[in-house]
Parts: sequence; C-alpha cells; structure tokens
Amino acid sequence: MFNHMAYLSLLIYAASFFCYARMLYAPNPWLGRAASLLLAAGIAVHYLALLERSQGLHTVPYDDLYGSMSLFAWLLGVTYLGLELFHRQRSVGSTVTLLLVVWLGLLEIFAPHAIPAPPPERGALFAWHVTLDTWSYAAFALSFLFSIVYLVQDRMLRSHRPGAPFWRFPALDVLDRMSRSSVYVGLSALAAGVLIAFAWERRLTGGFSLADPKVIVTLVIIVAYAAYLWLSRKAKWRGARAALMCALNFLVVLFSYTFVNLYLTRFHRFL
Repeated sequence: MFNHMAYLSLLIYAASFFCYARMLYAPNPWLGRAASLLLAAGIAVHYLALLERSQGLHTVPYDDLYGSMSLFAWLLGVTYLGLELFHRQRSVGSTVTLLLVVWLGLLEIFAPHAIPAPPPERGALFAWHVTLDTWSYAAFALSFLFSIVYLVQDRMLRSHRPGAPFWRFPALDVLDRMSRSSVYVGLSALAAGVLIAFAWERRLTGGFSLADPKVIVTLVIIVAYAAYLWLSRKAKWRGARAALMCALNFLVVLFSYTFVNLYLTRFHRFL
C-alpha cells in the first residue's frame, strides 16, 4: 500500500528542514516562521497519513513496524514543536527536521508498506498505553538529541574553533532546559502509560505482572531519568556531565524499544 499522504508529509518536512538550515546562515524572522509553519503543516499531513493507515488496520497504527515507526516520528515532531513554542527557540529545528526526513525516508524505502492482518481486539486502554509509551520514547529521543548538540557545542567552545552556523545554535543553558523539558514530557507520558497498562492488565487477569521484563525495564528508565533530573541541578553535575548522562540514559530506552518489545511481540504479543 502506498500512502500518498506519507510522501507529502516527507516533502513538507524536507522544506521545513531547508528553512531551518538556511536560518542558521541567514537569520530572518520570516524564514523562521515559515520553518515552523511548514513543520506544523507536515505534522498535520502526517497525522492524516496515520489516520488513513489506521482505517485500513481498524486500530491505531502500532501493530506493525511501519506504523509504529511512523507514529514515533509524528510524536517526535509534535513534541519538538511544542518545546519550540514553549522555549521560543528555533535554532535546533534543522537537527530535528533532518532526523525526521532521514527517519521517514528510510522508513519509506525499507519498511514493508503492506497492511498486516487485523490484530486481535485489545480495547482503548491498550491503544492509549502503546501511544503514550511511544510518545515517551519520542520525548526521550529529543532529550538525547539536545544532549548530543550540547556536548558537541561544549567541545567546540573549548576548542575555540566554532564555525559560522555554530553561533546560531542556542546557548548551552537553553539546550539544558530544553533537554530537561523533553525528559519531563517523556516521564509524564511513560508514567501515564504504565498506569493505563496496569489497569488494562488488571481488567484482563485480575492482577499485575511486576516481574514482566517490560515492567522492569520501564522502572529502570524512570529511575535513570529521575536521577538525571535530580543530578542536573547539582553544581558538580550541571552541564556536560548531565548531558552525557542524559545521552547514555537513551541507551536504556533503545534497549526497551528494541529487544524487550521484539521479545514480547514475538512470544507474548503484549506490545
């Protein structure tokens, strides 16, 4: 199945990236507004693409690789746009939109497009659980991206050899705040997703599986990012150390999203 809306959203994201990237070399308020508006338009068209696929699946698009990866990219774009408006900072937009373009481009090339057989009915609670979990992963991916930009920028400042576009990136303290905001969004979505998952499981089985691998890894993620938020405000950890910790925490998220999810999908069909 070829979803023309998906290709259109990819083109709009690419146009948004061009505006964001151009703004690094030639700052212009109208160019910045155009970049943000194009990103918002790409998100809207991307939503229509997800909706079209959901109608074909008769559920939310999370039960196959293409749908779940596309949903992840959409939530990443939504979260970034919200943070951009909140922090009033467009300088990292080129990095985020480049990630969206590369991610969706590879998805269109390599991921299977065929609509799979309809999944077993699991109800609205399960759908909300998966959507919130995916949203948390997208927010943590943004915090990872902001932390990497922070570390690169910090290294360039120490080397005294920054390039021209470098000066258009936000100050280190702004990147630090944006990273923490992303983590707050991720933890809030993850906590809500966990509570909904427990409610869904209790409805099905009458109890909770606290020894489930997914639950254990989720608790590790919550502890790791809560520790980051706490330590990032300490004098000895503030700055590059906290950014490095945030970046390393994302490895746990990747482990959860790949190994554990694939294991559960293959053997338990839980996620």
